[in-house]
Amino acid sequence: MNGASGNRYLEPGMIVTHPARPDWGRGQVQSVVGARITVTFEHAGKQVIDGSRIDLVRDFGS
Repeated sequence: MNGASGNRYLEPGMIVTHPARPDWGRGQVQSVVGARITVTFEHAGKQVIDGSRIDLVRDFGS
């Protein structure tokens, strides 16, 4: 991955948030294929994120 370096550690099942879309809520990573990260968010459903442009934030819970 050439852009957002934090995404290289993402794996299916991890919980993340989108830094520019907090209204989407928490999301579960479904797949990571190259820079394409598919995440199912609580309030936005399934979204395909360009991981070379957006660095998703891992949510470790409270």
